[in-house]
Amino acid sequence: MPDVVELTKALIAAESVTPARGAVFDVLEAALVPLGFAVERFVEGEEPDGPVENLLATRGTGGQHFAFAGHLDVVPPGEGWMSGAFAPEVRGDLLYGRGAVDMKGAIAAFVAAAARVPGDGRLSLIITGDEEGPATYGTPRLIERMAERGVKPDLCLVGEPTSAHRLGDTIKIGRRGSTVIWIDVPGKQGHVAYPHLADNPIPRLVAALAEIDAIALDSGNAWFQASNIEVTDLFTGNPATNVIPGSARARLSIRFNDEQQGAALIARIDAIVQRHAPGAVVRGTVYGEAFLTEPGALSSLVAGAIEGKLGVTPELSTSGGTSDARYLVKLCPTVEFGLINATMHKLDEAVALADLAGLTDVYEEVLRRVWR
Repeated sequence: MPDVVELTKALIAAESVTPARGAVFDVLEAALVPLGFAVERFVEGEEPDGPVENLLATRGTGGQHFAFAGHLDVVPPGEGWMSGAFAPEVRGDLLYGRGAVDMKGAIAAFVAAAARVPGDGRLSLIITGDEEGPATYGTPRLIERMAERGVKPDLCLVGEPTSAHRLGDTIKIGRRGSTVIWIDVPGKQGHVAYPHLADNPIPRLVAALAEIDAIALDSGNAWFQASNIEVTDLFTGNPATNVIPGSARARLSIRFNDEQQGAALIARIDAIVQRHAPGAVVRGTVYGEAFLTEPGALSSLVAGAIEGKLGVTPELSTSGGTSDARYLVKLCPTVEFGLINATMHKLDEAVALADLAGLTDVYEEVLRRVWR
């Protein structure tokens, strides 16, 4: 039986800043193989988005096919940790280390739970090394491999740290979409004393941004908050006080609900910019569309396990940023549940030892209910 704390420590100690590969997957494979899992690992992609390692582990053939998805990569640790970010340390009732809650602790908890539920129930682990990065060679490639092998789960649980204040208080049943848009307005550089010989792009960009800032995309709906557009950068690169710049650039970030579509938002922004600055270049990248797994059998199953083991009634939520659930929901109903997210991506990221034990209990109960 894997010990959830010791396995979490071992995963943390295997440094795995995104894109991850190698030692951290060795640790996970070593824990899974004795439990009867067939483990496949593969590395794909080239720089700058790769190489990335992914892992697909399968066990059993009976009943509903249940999948657990997660990531072993972590964000860079930053400077100023009380102890080494990749030197796991228990102080008091907390285990410290990068990835403790996002999300090596949840992966360890699920492995420990799977060890407690022997049998022929069909179970998969879908683990990537590139969730914190662009995901170019991460979960989308895993899904392609699964399709090639005829691996298609009926239900999927993603172990992201969804809990807000206490373990079990939040299940994510969807996420807002995300797009980033870059605007480049050309002008003509010149001396400020001779404006007729130059073409200042800044007023045109500012006018476009003013119209964009006034947009109310929607008012939200039953499951999603209102979509929002934020200006996240303005840049001319002009160090001189007496020079009209030759170009002006801006960057937008849009988080949107399921009333919007990423491509349509990019087109709408482009149309506004072109009215104010004909010839401007507008580029957009959609990092994920909004998605929702309607409350139903899967969310009820997970909520019931939480209530049974923790005595907490979870809120069903779509708040927060994007996750790899945006890809997995195309395969089957998908929800997210994991540890408390208060310290994720921060210095001295830490998980309560009691929460590791509690999450293991909940995951075990989920599995028992799937094959009841």
